[in-house]
Amino acid sequence: MAVRAIRGATTAEENTRESILGATLELIKAIEDANDLKRADSISIIFTVTKDLTAVFPAAAAREFGLTFVPLLDMQAPEIDGSLEKCIRIMIHINTDKTKEEINHVYLRGAKKLRPDLAGK
Repeated sequence: MAVRAIRGATTAEENTRESILGATLELIKAIEDANDLKRADSISIIFTVTKDLTAVFPAAAAREFGLTFVPLLDMQAPEIDGSLEKCIRIMIHINTDKTKEEINHVYLRGAKKLRPDLAGK
């Protein structure tokens, strides 16, 4: 068994609790589905948000989803000129027997343009 990281990103429609939590929950579910994850597989999750998302921590969606014993960390992404707005990024560390090539990274909504090579997987 190895420790692997799964990356993903999405965008929220607006800076509201409902929009941020909804987008984050959709992303977590999509990553779990794409990688056949079980809750016990997750080691930790790091979230970043752009400066225009301030209504709620994305980790609150993970807690509401039932990830109560997984360490979570929220951070603000650096301000980069021309970067995608209202963006939520995630990195999930997991225990798995999968190789790096078998991991499915997930990019949804407006974040598909960040990694078009992976968004269609």
